[in-house]
Amino acid sequence: MRRLLVAAASAGTGFLLLCTLGYASGHPAQATGSVLRLLWCLVPLAATVQFAVAVARTDPGHRPRTGLSAIGLGPVRLSVLAAVSTAVSTTLGSMVALLFFLHLRGDLTGLPFDGNAAELLGADAPLPLAAALTLLALVPVASALASALALRARPLTPATGTSEAAEEARPSLAPTGLPWGVALTAAGLAVEAYASQGAAGSPFPLPGRLDATPAGVLAGWTLTAIGLAMAGPGLTHLCGRLLQAVRPGAVRLLAGRVLMDESRRIGRPIGVVCAVLSGVFAAAELYGTGPRPFGPLTALGAALVLGCTTATLLTSVLEARQSRAETADALLRMGAPASALRSATALRAGALLAVFAPLTWAVAALAALPLTA
Repeated sequence: MRRLLVAAASAGTGFLLLCTLGYASGHPAQATGSVLRLLWCLVPLAATVQFAVAVARTDPGHRPRTGLSAIGLGPVRLSVLAAVSTAVSTTLGSMVALLFFLHLRGDLTGLPFDGNAAELLGADAPLPLAAALTLLALVPVASALASALALRARPLTPATGTSEAAEEARPSLAPTGLPWGVALTAAGLAVEAYASQGAAGSPFPLPGRLDATPAGVLAGWTLTAIGLAMAGPGLTHLCGRLLQAVRPGAVRLLAGRVLMDESRRIGRPIGVVCAVLSGVFAAAELYGTGPRPFGPLTALGAALVLGCTTATLLTSVLEARQSRAETADALLRMGAPASALRSATALRAGALLAVFAPLTWAVAALAALPLTA
């Protein structure tokens, strides 16, 4: 199911890239608008690659083990297998995107809705085949390379025979990216405010009508997203410390320790989700007060980004749960009640929500303020 979701995300991103190519082919005089459309496509592309890497990390067949190393399947070969399986899934999605795009343009006939989006997809101009194949190869190549690098970077630990990132093997040390994350988030908000100058009263249009979209707004949002992703592990680690403060009981100790241990694994996806939600809230603030153009490509891109980032977070949570399954079983064998484990899980979720929900709202309000002033 996870591989099918990766293929679906790849199909959506590939379709957006082909729509950008169709627009460029049909409007050769509007090169700026075509470049801006391509820049906006980088956001769902990054979200799809992140989701593909998260799925590759949770695949049990790609986890290094001592027995597999003895028969020649070490971390390097397993990373190659992960890259191949990821490339197969994403290539399947890209091919589906190409068929669907050609069908809606009217180049393929014999199915319902033939050529229903011919005007939107630039059917009056020929489609450069080499450019189309190059754009469709972006998702498989980027996802395969990122998956291979992510799995190869996890060395085999001799004690357990399982693989962890070097920093995850020392969970007691706090992540060091919080100050840099805060700085990048502030820089991103400043860039967004500067890029929106001179556009008061007429907020920038979203994809679907991209011609007047300031590229600086996209650059500022990207810096904000990177900053929140860097700050996420530190904030998650801080949540764990706060849960253990002031004479904690067994449940608070367990919840806090797990958050500290898993801060690097789940902190970054949480930060990315916060960045996406803050962008959605800011867009709702801009576009929710009156009728403004909201094209179908905007809806597809937003659904892709929101769906991929949420799925990445859920996949990372599943990976964290798998990594501590033996610890949970040991606690149950020692007589710990199952209700205590459920209470610790609920306490962790509540602590993360109490910290990241206000942060998301604050970033969204600050991002929308200069555009609505």
